[in-house]
Amino acid sequence: MGSTNGESKEVAGAVIEALPNALFRVQLDDGAEVLSYLAGKMRLHRIRVLVGDKVTLVLDPYGGRARIVRRH
Repeated sequence: MGSTNGESKEVAGAVIEALPNALFRVQLDDGAEVLSYLAGKMRLHRIRVLVGDKVTLVLDPYGGRARIVRRH
């Protein structure tokens, strides 16, 4: 599957709040806050994300939720 034409944009941020249903509120490096969810491979390998973790996100080009793809 994957993205087409490189439309998705990767950004860095920090988790500021853990919400129910594996959702997270993340503050981006530019100061904006987005609602995000864990990528499927992170769920599959049971990678835990905690408040304060630095993460890499893929932003939805249509303005939906961001996807957490990497924890630093």
